[in-house]
Amino acid sequence: MRREYYYVLGFIVIAAICVIAYALNPGAEFGGADGEAEQVIGEIDPDYEPWFSSFFEPAGETESMLFALQAAIGALIIGYFIGTNRIKKQNRDG
Repeated sequence: MRREYYYVLGFIVIAAICVIAYALNPGAEFGGADGEAEQVIGEIDPDYEPWFSSFFEPAGETESMLFALQAAIGALIIGYFIGTNRIKKQNRDG
């Protein structure tokens, strides 16, 4: 099979996993690890006080946008290095 087919197949599998997860739990909240960690720490040590507080707490939509921006920048950096290594290998081999 051609390499492009593997990419399409991978995308279909990922999309299917997302759709199945939503179909099995349509009303579920898919929260992050921060809330879960805070709850567990509260159970372990109810007297715990955080030693640091954020100086900037954006609204939920802004926080999501900043997270997506961070992920996009990381993907660009990874893609850049993968691309440059591929070009270097092509130049070296051929």
